[in-house]
Amino acid sequence: MSTATEQQAATTADLHAADSHDLIRVHGARENNLKDISVELPKRRLTVFTGVSGSGKSSLVFGTIAAESQRLINETYSTFVQGFMPSLGRPDVDVLDGLTTAIIVDQERMGANPRSTVGTVTDANAMLRILFSRLGDPHIGSAQAFSFNVASISGAGAVTIEKAGQTVKERREFSITGGMCPRCEGRGAVNDFDLTQLYDENKSINEGALTIPGYSLDGWMGRILRGCGFFDCDKPIKSFTKKQLQDLLYKEPTKIKVEGINLTYSGLVPGIQKSFLSKDVDAMQPHIRAFVERAITFTTCPECEGTRLTEAARSSKIKGISIADCCAMQISDLAVWVRDLKEPSLAPLLKSLGETLDSFVEIGLGYLSLDRPSGTLSGGEAQRTKMIRHLGSSLTDVTYVFDEPTIGLHPHDIARMNELLLALRDKGNTVLVVEHKPEAIAIADHVVDLGPRAGSGGGEVVFEGSLEGLRASGTLTGRHLDDKAAVKPSVRKSTGTLEIRNASTHNLQDVSVDIPLGVLCVVTGVAGSGKSSLIHGSVAKREGVVAIDQGAIKGSRRSNPATYTGLLEPIRKAFAKVNGVKPALFSANSEGACPNCNGAGVIYTDLAIMAGVSTPCELCEGRRFDASVLEYKLGGRDIAEVLAMPVSEAVEFFASGDGKVPAAHKILERLDAVGLGYLTIGQPLTTLSGGERQRLKLATHMGEKGGVYILDEPTTGLHLADVEQLLGLLDHLVDSGKSVIVIEHHQAVMAHADWIVDLGPGAGHDGGTVVFEGTPAELVTDRSTLTGKHLAEYVGA
Repeated sequence: MSTATEQQAATTADLHAADSHDLIRVHGARENNLKDISVELPKRRLTVFTGVSGSGKSSLVFGTIAAESQRLINETYSTFVQGFMPSLGRPDVDVLDGLTTAIIVDQERMGANPRSTVGTVTDANAMLRILFSRLGDPHIGSAQAFSFNVASISGAGAVTIEKAGQTVKERREFSITGGMCPRCEGRGAVNDFDLTQLYDENKSINEGALTIPGYSLDGWMGRILRGCGFFDCDKPIKSFTKKQLQDLLYKEPTKIKVEGINLTYSGLVPGIQKSFLSKDVDAMQPHIRAFVERAITFTTCPECEGTRLTEAARSSKIKGISIADCCAMQISDLAVWVRDLKEPSLAPLLKSLGETLDSFVEIGLGYLSLDRPSGTLSGGEAQRTKMIRHLGSSLTDVTYVFDEPTIGLHPHDIARMNELLLALRDKGNTVLVVEHKPEAIAIADHVVDLGPRAGSGGGEVVFEGSLEGLRASGTLTGRHLDDKAAVKPSVRKSTGTLEIRNASTHNLQDVSVDIPLGVLCVVTGVAGSGKSSLIHGSVAKREGVVAIDQGAIKGSRRSNPATYTGLLEPIRKAFAKVNGVKPALFSANSEGACPNCNGAGVIYTDLAIMAGVSTPCELCEGRRFDASVLEYKLGGRDIAEVLAMPVSEAVEFFASGDGKVPAAHKILERLDAVGLGYLTIGQPLTTLSGGERQRLKLATHMGEKGGVYILDEPTTGLHLADVEQLLGLLDHLVDSGKSVIVIEHHQAVMAHADWIVDLGPGAGHDGGTVVFEGTPAELVTDRSTLTGKHLAEYVGA
């Protein structure tokens, strides 16, 4: 036996049984489109999962590994506690071994609650409030007195209590001092209503005078308005007396009896405030959002000047600085201010607050301020904000799961993100990253490539091993890993300009710039340099402009590409026309639904604290429609068969012959053009990946009438091979006479542009100026900006 073999045998013999669990083993994973796959992932290493959008990466990492880890942790709590937690089902997998606690940092946008800010979601505000309640001069109360989520209330009255076996009445008083501004209720903005947008004064209510979404006279709303007795519904609104108009618009909720039923009548304005304005504008459905933007103007609260706080909270200061001033500061400046506070009695608090603020700077978010509403953060900013609480953590042997952490990052910032991921690994953690960017794949210790294609053509492990092995593997990712786009030899000439003058939204420093029309213009710069502020703030709301932002598309398990894009409407009408029946029969959410499962296709059984069980409906066998509906055909296919078609097949089916439906064909062509040909048109939206949702949204907006298209980071969630197709689509849009403005960090998109506007030089108050305007070739030659240096490096200039 050789010395090496003897040493190996000795080492194996000495290995403690507890040290032999160095792998996370997944065998027989079948979640979503995964095809019974097996992988073994090394612990305490950085593993990157890659593959085209829709190949099954998220199903493996989030839907299988992370989901099972969370489910097992939840099961360690008592059944009482589990009753308050979401119930998680076991993923469809044979063996999951060697799991550790999973911490998920996904790219979901933060909740758009109007009172949620960067400070509240990271607990920085909570620590600042304690700081001011201890050091603030004058002292105004506890930490609650500095919270814009706590209202000041007081009360008094008699209470009945038991004392020594006797019932005694006593007078009690209480008061809570909160920091919420009473005028705007802690929102920082007040709203005024344009009454002309709520109703047509020349009509009566019965003639359809009300123009508010959801205020239909067909249902209960009509009964309430007609039965309340406060005004005559047959009289034009302009003929109402002052009292009647006051009751219609502003009456507070009042109990009334209509047809023997107890109901509540509420004026139009309180009703709108309760139903629409309790949500953030960005979280609303498009038609409601359009109404709110049309009918309601939001202005900064005159009483708190947008700080959300009471006058008392703003009057208490530390070294001449109030808590409102602290929240408005750029976080990198606030970190310096906190470090300069020397107060031994508060040392632990100052240390913790300082570390939290330093984490913002470390992760590249030092340009934000704590009063920034969380709903306005981009996907990348939201993800990095969620990372903050994990950076200084003392936990080790944890599995961190990241979903494209480089989203929204300039190439300059990706290097910093890579350092953070490696630092988490080096502390003894397992780091699993779903990623497309070659710069991020490059730091992997282990790579898992899924494919070979997307949807039903994916769900297999096509490569597992080292980065060098991936390059030589011949897979789609391996072939495209070293792709370098060249700068275009010739660029299009602009057909005009779109002028922006003296833009000063957020950190923009009085920017004036001309955006060329009729070409592909890319707006770039480091994260926080002011790109979105410039384009969304100065261009997006102009007439003829179609803005496609990063907001996630919303939809339940009953929604699918056919319902989301409006494709189902012409299909239903075509079925109805050919068969001489109602269109509602061909909707699984309406009259055509299977009576057993109500059109869901599955029966859900809620088992309280246990995971709910869903079983395919026995009556319709998962097809969602009543059997009688499936007897009606269009071009030889029933509605369930049509919804089961992939987009590529449906394009041909609706193009000619008996199934010809031009309106449906048009929408399907757009879906095919954005690379979603493999998706079935009836696939639930909840099963789509991030990249697929982004492209579905793009396909929907492409149908809108407009001469200028704004795309905000369209490469989000796209594989290197998909980026090529996206560039072809952008070219097609420009060649068809559109002007395309893209906010983007991807160098391939920059190199493909006709014109580049680069903002910077830094982020926050160090940015907000135009540092370069010109063609990509000029930017590469110039190299004076961070973008120029990285683009030159990318194209090999």
